[in-house]
Amino acid sequence: MESIVNNIAGYIWSDALVYLALLVGLYFTVVTRGVQFRYFSEMIRLLKEKNTSHTGISSFQAFCMSLSGRIGVGNIAGVATAIATGGPGAVFWMNVMALLGGASAFIESTLAQVYKEKTGSEYRGGSPFYIEKGLKLKAFAIFVAFVVCLSYGVLVPGVQANTIAASFENAFNLPTWVTGAIIVVLLAFLIFGGIKRIARAADLMVPFMAFGYVIFMLIVLVTHVGNLPDVIAVIFKSAFGIDAVFGGIVGTAISWGVRRAVFSNVAGAGEATFSSAAAEVSHPVKQGLVQGFSVYIDTVVVCTATAIMILLTGMYNVIPPGATTPLVENMPGVAAGTAFTQAALATVFGNLGPIFVSIAIFFFAFTCLMAYYYIAETTLVYLNKKMESNVLSLILKVVFLVVVYMGSVKSAGLMWGLGDIGFGSMCYLNLIAIVLLTKPALATLKDYDYQKSQGIDPVFDPRKAGVDNADFWIEYADKAAKK
Repeated sequence: MESIVNNIAGYIWSDALVYLALLVGLYFTVVTRGVQFRYFSEMIRLLKEKNTSHTGISSFQAFCMSLSGRIGVGNIAGVATAIATGGPGAVFWMNVMALLGGASAFIESTLAQVYKEKTGSEYRGGSPFYIEKGLKLKAFAIFVAFVVCLSYGVLVPGVQANTIAASFENAFNLPTWVTGAIIVVLLAFLIFGGIKRIARAADLMVPFMAFGYVIFMLIVLVTHVGNLPDVIAVIFKSAFGIDAVFGGIVGTAISWGVRRAVFSNVAGAGEATFSSAAAEVSHPVKQGLVQGFSVYIDTVVVCTATAIMILLTGMYNVIPPGATTPLVENMPGVAAGTAFTQAALATVFGNLGPIFVSIAIFFFAFTCLMAYYYIAETTLVYLNKKMESNVLSLILKVVFLVVVYMGSVKSAGLMWGLGDIGFGSMCYLNLIAIVLLTKPALATLKDYDYQKSQGIDPVFDPRKAGVDNADFWIEYADKAAKK
């Protein structure tokens, strides 16, 4: 079973997906005139907006919820794998993908806001919603919703749970079944409390975990600062094929740098669209900009922190695909993954290094699980809108918790393979959809640009912007006009 699953995942995660994500990011960077760069200060300002209501959450809470999905085990194990396969140059291309991916994240999250709707006492939206309303392809939207619900409800959660359980077993000798039971109890408390409880938990945990991890990186940086010039030089040289050791694997560096960036920050994959739609904003572009910024935090800050720790301390191996001997073997017999980061921290913190990494993995992976459940629930609501709080919702909760527990105790290879299948399938579907929805996305951005140029706080009226089927915003604009 594991072999079959991994073979399927290998076909899905071919270079075709890697370069599709890169090209889509470049395309949106060009057509939006570099929106992720020219509105950088606006991204930070918008994080401070406190708009919220009984129905919606604040921009910052939506930002934290999306980061909870973006920042996961890929920020630790994924970065180590990129270096081990593509060499230090992969770090450069990982950040290039993040900078371009900011445009893809902006587009998909803006679309999620444009086509969101009010369901019960909450805002709901995401890729199936904008495919149905924007592309007017209901069958395609239903298929995407099914794939997303299956992926985040069944296929993907096991990766995060498995990594938590394995790291706790290594650091604390805690049996995986005990860790799995603890995770299930904590998750049950959150997911039975609804989106507001999930948002509040993300609001508290995400800033803490990201800030704490960067602090660890800075301590390692200070203690190994003498190595920094050489590390920067080897990153850039190997990225462009002019390093004596890594010059021959520049193609692999590009492929794995982009691949790990996409897996980590999920820009263009549709994951963040569900939390984005839940935000209370006066204009869709506001949330699009906030989500563009979240890609920078995930990859440029957190992933780079992992890479810097590994490279500064020299705690890594480099074995390109098909190579008979390693190009670099600083850690003989050690497989790529969290072990690289643990060894890097151990150079400063000794035996506490693995413990710090395990705690970081817990927070990174647990917040991912919160986000995954919310996404699965949102697509379930889309698939059966009249039965939001019925028995199907309870079934989803139970199935999700069972999958999390099984992921904790099953083979890591099987869990990663299933996760790759689910995540890769969603990437293809969503990247194609947002390219097809370029017109309404750009019309919405043009409307925001115009209102900002007039010195007013933008309020979205889809009739003025020339965007169809944005029913929620017609009502919103009419209410705003009466105030």
